[in-house]
Amino acid sequence: MTQDTYVGAVDQGTTGTRFMVFDHSGQVVANAYEKHEQIYPEPGWVEHDPREIWENTKQVIQDALNDAGLTPDQLEAIGVTNQRETTLLWDADTGRPLHNALVWQDRRTTDRIETLQEEGKADDVQAKTGLEPDAYFSATKAEWLLDNADPIKTQRARPADVRERAAEGDVLFGTIDTWVIYNLTGNHITDVSNASRTMLFDIHEMEWDDELCEEFRVPKEMLPEVRPSSDEKTYGSTDSDGFLNAEVPVAGALGDQQAALFGQTCFEAGDAKNTYGTGSFFLMNTGNEAVTSENGLLTTVGFQRSGEEVQYALEGSIFITGAAIEWLNDMDLIEDAAETEELARSVDSTDGVYFVPAFTGLGAPHWDQRARGTIVGMTRGTRREHIVRATLESIAYQTRDVAEAMEADSGIDMQTLRVDGGAVKNNYLCQLQSDIIDTDIARPEVDETTALGSAYAAGLAVGYWSDLDELTANWQIDREFEPEMSNEEADKLYSRWSDAIDRSRDWARDGGD
Repeated sequence: MTQDTYVGAVDQGTTGTRFMVFDHSGQVVANAYEKHEQIYPEPGWVEHDPREIWENTKQVIQDALNDAGLTPDQLEAIGVTNQRETTLLWDADTGRPLHNALVWQDRRTTDRIETLQEEGKADDVQAKTGLEPDAYFSATKAEWLLDNADPIKTQRARPADVRERAAEGDVLFGTIDTWVIYNLTGNHITDVSNASRTMLFDIHEMEWDDELCEEFRVPKEMLPEVRPSSDEKTYGSTDSDGFLNAEVPVAGALGDQQAALFGQTCFEAGDAKNTYGTGSFFLMNTGNEAVTSENGLLTTVGFQRSGEEVQYALEGSIFITGAAIEWLNDMDLIEDAAETEELARSVDSTDGVYFVPAFTGLGAPHWDQRARGTIVGMTRGTRREHIVRATLESIAYQTRDVAEAMEADSGIDMQTLRVDGGAVKNNYLCQLQSDIIDTDIARPEVDETTALGSAYAAGLAVGYWSDLDELTANWQIDREFEPEMSNEEADKLYSRWSDAIDRSRDWARDGGD
């Protein structure tokens, strides 16, 4: 079954959509990618066009198969992984989105979260969802869309129709996984990991919560069915008369960070990974126990296989890391991300410069929605090399913030951190990260672990892989980095980071956005 057949993965990310095909050894045999537009209607607002995302999804699936000389019937299954929290509504009759999707980075509902906090409801929300209430999550985005989406886009006559039809289940809510699964199969489904990021889902009872839905005025009738991340029943299949001209089961889905945890084979309590993408997301598997954080982390669903208990995780969500390197490019400080390693090595230090890339606020463990990007310590002698090095150091420092919180909450002293994502190709950053957190860094041979994780989930569901041991055997190290810097020097570099963080805090208060 496995010699000439494969498993595909749709990896729908913040900046683009990728389709990858993996063989039984977990190696990539096909890969295609397409960017989509980033839409900024107002400062702090970030949107995507769901129709563009779906068109790109179809395109990359076809491109990857064609480039590799594969046919759709060689796919045993398709998995889906996605940018989490990004939220959209669409008409159940026409399939048309009512509005652009509101991206996880979007801050337009900050005031709503602050009202929730002022009303003393934040602790109740966190107790059920494991999430620090924030505009980052889906609930307030859905609430805003229900109040502001344009019914004309669904060819309905009256604005009131949006809420009325949502209460009847005729307007559907989804995160991007749900949108992709819906378009692939026609079914309205999400998985447990994505549901756990909505701020509408009780991660202890494992169901949509009536009180949370009432608080955010999101009718349960519009919410998707919640299924295991690896589902033997499957979520449905592609249409034989559709764009693939084949019936391929869609059998696994994971939010991108949980997918990376799965793809890094972090199956045991204490296993941890950090993904360096647009942001960085540090997850530690805590087993069947939902560990409550006392240090500004999130408690979230890691994954679930059919017929098995949920695996939970602690998560530190860092909003801006790779996006800070993109900003360097936007500002013409670099021409290519690969240039950062050479520029950082060309100077002995940042010369006292610290960069806090809080472009969309601060995530874990600080949680300041009104923090903004800040560069401190510059002099007339500051050059672009110092700013570039400070940018890479900011990634390492933010990760240490989370690592210290993770160890305090879990009581586990990490020996190794598994890393993935585009930035880990930078050897300077990997070594710096090892030095700053005083932990070994393991970079795998296949660094597209997000797509790999969703492929594993789908392949396990249909029997392409028999068990977790097969997946663990696939995981191979490309390179390890061990701490070389003394603890004293690392602590000295890190010591003023908190001062720089303090200067970025609350900057957007009182109309400063």
